[in-house]
Amino acid sequence: MKTLKFDPFRIIKHAMKNGGDFCDLYLEDTKTTSISCEEDRIERVTTGRDAGCGIRLIASHRTYYAYTNELTEKALLEVADLVALALREGHTQDIALTRKVESSGFPVKRRPEEEPLAEKVSLVWRGNNTARKVDRRIRQVKVNYRDSVKRSLVVNSLGEWVEDVNTYSLYTVHVVASDGDVLQTGYEPAGGCMGLELFEENPPEEVAEMAARRAVMMLTARPAPGGRLPVVLSSSAGGTMIHEAVGHGLEADLAQEGLSVYTGKLGTQVASPLVTVIDDGTIPHKRGSARFDDEGTPTQKTVLIEKGVLKSYMYDRLSAMKDGRSSTGNGRRESYRHRPIPRMTNTMIAPGESDPQEVVRSVEKGLFVKKMGGGQVNTVNGDFVFEVSEGYLIEKGKIGEPVRGATLTGSGPKVIRIIDMVANDLGFGIGTCGKDGQGVPVSDAQPTLRIPEIVVGGAVKTQGI
Repeated sequence: MKTLKFDPFRIIKHAMKNGGDFCDLYLEDTKTTSISCEEDRIERVTTGRDAGCGIRLIASHRTYYAYTNELTEKALLEVADLVALALREGHTQDIALTRKVESSGFPVKRRPEEEPLAEKVSLVWRGNNTARKVDRRIRQVKVNYRDSVKRSLVVNSLGEWVEDVNTYSLYTVHVVASDGDVLQTGYEPAGGCMGLELFEENPPEEVAEMAARRAVMMLTARPAPGGRLPVVLSSSAGGTMIHEAVGHGLEADLAQEGLSVYTGKLGTQVASPLVTVIDDGTIPHKRGSARFDDEGTPTQKTVLIEKGVLKSYMYDRLSAMKDGRSSTGNGRRESYRHRPIPRMTNTMIAPGESDPQEVVRSVEKGLFVKKMGGGQVNTVNGDFVFEVSEGYLIEKGKIGEPVRGATLTGSGPKVIRIIDMVANDLGFGIGTCGKDGQGVPVSDAQPTLRIPEIVVGGAVKTQGI
């Protein structure tokens, strides 16, 4: 960070003047550019900068948090007073610097702040023009571009000082196609913890064409079958199911509050022996990655479920204090306006040993899910409903015609117990995960896998396959 106009340790001491077990100061300075194209025209181009500071005090496992975007010592002392008012008995505590780390984040080839705005606008136009040329039945195209460069500083009452820089790029294309009364959509995102080199591996034309062709293909797809069916989830589906139906239940705060089906189950068999679930914030350039979390803790690879056995939850500092554990580097926040909470980074089912084609061949009649859509999950019992945005029938071990309108309904804990084939491939998906009113960038991944039976919602019965 640039030269500070205040002493962070003085602010922390002031916040702890009435006591407390732990205190940290989180300073953030973020620059963003957003561009959107809709109705064949650039609708919005915005650039901005948001800087501010949050102060958190933890006392007896309770959190007191306040923030400001006025970065003067006077303003920060006033914020420190707000959190200090929560405690009564005064005492002072000397704080000495014990660890100072300055990180420049993952290497960035094309820094967004150094690229001309015209180049970014061109990326949006390229996606829009490509999508509209795919088919005459394309009715609407929306392309969004966003980059951000976030500089952060975390200083705490343990004397730790961590500076970091993270660069994010995100590109999404949403297409609507119609034919008569039939209306279908296609969506494709690309993004990561990187600069504009994102488009070297994900050219705008490819992203747009995938979204457009998905929408057009679904126009002529037959209605999905309904009933209990074997389902093969492709690695290209990303890890939406593992993220939503399992991942949130492994965040320590939900487990501690009894809001997770995995509460109190450490060391027990909770999944098929073929299933290993990992959260790894260290993978270079993935959307959920960073050198440090938003509490200044180094990110790490955490094995959550190993060969079906629950090994760990995802911890931030507070939840780790409650369980007498160490943080796993999962303390994340949307911005300085929010307190950190346990969040996923890059969450995945680890690859297995089967060949992906072998998994498909093993199914006589069923559903092949190439792309997942949105859905809803109850973290208390793990019940879920997911949409399938791109799916195909499996007939006699081969992928057949596309189907539309499919949904998957079931229980996350039950599904991961009955998975009976896990392939040796791995595919990533990206998104922005919401929890407690906060959104953070994440990615999820899975190999091709087989669920021997799950409820598929559709227009006809199983016999109609």
